[in-house]
Amino acid sequence: MKIITASEIASLGITPAQCVEWVREAFMMKHRCQLPAKLSVHPRGNDFFNTMPCLLPEEYNRFGCKVVSRIKGSHPALKSELMLFDTNSGEMIALVNADWITAMRTGAVAALAISTLRSSNASVYSFIGLGAMARATLDCLLATNPDTILDIRLMRYKEQAERIADEYADHANARFSIVDTVEAFADGSDVIVSCITDADGLVAEDTSIFKPGVLVVPVHTRGFQNCDTVFDRVVADDRSHVEGFRYFHDFRDFSQLEDVLKGNRPGRTSDSERILAYNIGLGLHDVLFATKILEILQ
Repeated sequence: MKIITASEIASLGITPAQCVEWVREAFMMKHRCQLPAKLSVHPRGNDFFNTMPCLLPEEYNRFGCKVVSRIKGSHPALKSELMLFDTNSGEMIALVNADWITAMRTGAVAALAISTLRSSNASVYSFIGLGAMARATLDCLLATNPDTILDIRLMRYKEQAERIADEYADHANARFSIVDTVEAFADGSDVIVSCITDADGLVAEDTSIFKPGVLVVPVHTRGFQNCDTVFDRVVADDRSHVEGFRYFHDFRDFSQLEDVLKGNRPGRTSDSERILAYNIGLGLHDVLFATKILEILQ
């Protein structure tokens, strides 16, 4: 059995653009995978452990299971390990530190959802919750829009917004601004990306501050429940992950992202539609990423 560390994965130089291609590949074969809904347990409050299994299609000969946790006050907030098995022998062939995988596949799925569902004239991209997931999403978004200047608006929190603006200052396709209020954050935003990991309430009580044509991507699902029943469309990475939501049966229109990518369901049909994209996170992406990484290392 091979133990794959975070430093080994980092040394491979896997690009954000490659990550987006991998998640697209995963969505296109999702219907051929065995992908049970994740199982969550909650030791206290909003803390959790999630168990995320997936059996890839037969030609991959791979089954994997990731365990991810978020414990308030820990650093990083999210931690994860993945077990990878050979389905021909039942042998566990790798134990993978999945922190990089979790961040990058999450960012890649968010970027793919944005490129698929944003309005045709989208230019202002607003981020709230500026940790590792926001950086991964920003990496993938900038990598897949190399020839387009994106106006990136950051919601100030401690000194995180200033740090991100400094870190990404050399990206020619990004212009940064920092705001202090939710109203300024939402005003005129074409795409809103929320990476808040612990929210007890709503980001905005009044849904009218989200303009026609907006795409809202709540990476950790929190803070936008009041949009569920008033937005024109809801798109999610997997039905089983959202059908337990309080307002699931009140969604005006629901699609899985894989069906939109395949052309089986409409994504955006007008530049005035308000769309909510819930990407809860799939074990499929984790297991495929781990499989790809193991192949590179071998």
